Amino acid sequence: MKSISSRDNPLVKTLRKLAGASGRRGEPVLLDGVHLCQVWLQRHGPPEYAVFDEEKRQRPDLQALAGQLPASVCVALDARLMRELASVESGQGVLFLVRPPEPGLPERIAENCVLFDRIQDPGNVGTLLRTCAAAGVRRVFLSHGTASAWSPKVVRSGQGAHFALAIHEQQDLQALLPRLDVPLVATALEDATDLYAQDMPRSCAWVFGHEGQGVASGLLCAAALRLRIPHDSAAVESLNVAVAAAICLFEQRRVYRGR
Repeated sequence: MKSISSRDNPLVKTLRKLAGASGRRGEPVLLDGVHLCQVWLQRHGPPEYAVFDEEKRQRPDLQALAGQLPASVCVALDARLMRELASVESGQGVLFLVRPPEPGLPERIAENCVLFDRIQDPGNVGTLLRTCAAAGVRRVFLSHGTASAWSPKVVRSGQGAHFALAIHEQQDLQALLPRLDVPLVATALEDATDLYAQDMPRSCAWVFGHEGQGVASGLLCAAALRLRIPHDSAAVESLNVAVAAAICLFEQRRVYRGR
């Protein structure tokens, strides 16, 4: 395994740039940590580069991971340089440099799916992706103005959910509606039906909106169903979007479980 200790090495310069990048569409990204790297390897094969911490690479879990990779993609990086790249303070000793998959847009959408409408907080986007995967959703559409699905913070909070989902970024959600063969269901605070008092469809396109503004008016008008989650409105005006999505998706899953 080649060792690198110079900050001026071309690969190091690339890695430093990507560590601070926003994960824009078409750009390579860094996966940080053993779990994310293992999941990538299982689903997509070897990365472009696997970067190991020189001080930690003799650990059994890292040795096992390196043993599954072609020697040509593995490099050992000086621990000082590695700390500068890690997305958390206590890095796990391995980074994968990968190019995220870009699935083609389906002609028709007939499955349960989720539309992210201008959700800006990376933590919310990552949590939503993780919730979608856990609830059995397999396809998501992220609008213009939504935080990049492959930014370091989103990938970290997604905890591997990215690899269980077909993620379509930078979508015009309004233009997507004619492709739907399932009803559009939106969350709203006004002119909406109680989530627990409504017969919801087995499959639908859920849309969850901007943290402050909610779902865009055009999407609300197009929704076949508007749902609200009953809560103590005297205590809080509304729920966090990721929390609201989890409640809705798992209520749908509960209703149709076993049917």
